[in-house]
Amino acid sequence: MNDTDKMDRLIRKAGTLIEALPYIRKFSGKTVVVKYGGNAMVNDDLKRSVMEDITLLKFIGLNPIVVHGGGPDISKALNDRGVKSTFVNGLRYTDALTMEVAQQVLIGKTNKEIVALLNKTGGRAIGISGIDGSFILCEKSYTEVDGEKKELGYVGNILHVKHCILDLLTNDQYIPVVAPIGTDEEGNSYNINADTVAAAVAEAVGAEKLILLTDVEGVKDSNGDIIYEAHSREIKEMIDDGTISGGMIPKVEGCMAAIENGVKGVHIIDGRVPHCLLLEIFTKSGIGTLIKGDDY
Repeated sequence: MNDTDKMDRLIRKAGTLIEALPYIRKFSGKTVVVKYGGNAMVNDDLKRSVMEDITLLKFIGLNPIVVHGGGPDISKALNDRGVKSTFVNGLRYTDALTMEVAQQVLIGKTNKEIVALLNKTGGRAIGISGIDGSFILCEKSYTEVDGEKKELGYVGNILHVKHCILDLLTNDQYIPVVAPIGTDEEGNSYNINADTVAAAVAEAVGAEKLILLTDVEGVKDSNGDIIYEAHSREIKEMIDDGTISGGMIPKVEGCMAAIENGVKGVHIIDGRVPHCLLLEIFTKSGIGTLIKGDDY
């Protein structure tokens, strides 16, 4: 590479920083909730990329909160113990033993691994769960099968998120990493869907953004092209006309619920793309789908 090529490369890097400047200014001091899951939790290179992005967000003035899943780790731990999973209406029934394993895996293994990775990149992460300070209060969740109400064992439905703990951490120098375990008033622990926890946390802290890392490129239109921005009412129309279907429906419905409860924008992005968080937040077009509320 000659001197001219080196200079051109440096100028392009400077241009990237300048493009990010208005977004850094706009979101400085704002809270961003990142739901960390999918292939980004499995691939080592993607893990490192996501941790670097989250740490950088903190250093340049945003307040990231990480909520993680861990379904594959739970399934592996159950299989290793010879515990067979059962399902009710497509949802895993969580008996006492399964709950014990889930709690051990999510809090004792997955959460601490994420904390360690963030700390390794220079962040100051602290791992917590909804049990700590009873900050995620929940009740037993039920589903309906053939018109009958069926329980799911120790699967939780969130009643309230006490955001004071998260406020204390994010307003200081720390990055909270939240395991999706809640508790009821009797002290029983419950496993909760990580997307649900991320949305509830975002609503409770008044987050500027909720970002869902997935294994899809984003919401697509009828031609299969990525929709980079859409208002929540447009998303509803796409559900009604069948453009959005299958497993994407509950995900976007959760996004719209978060917007209705005060979150300004929800992003569905492809966690398989290196530095996906930076590309989505700090570039004009982004890489995934931004679902906007009225006051975005």
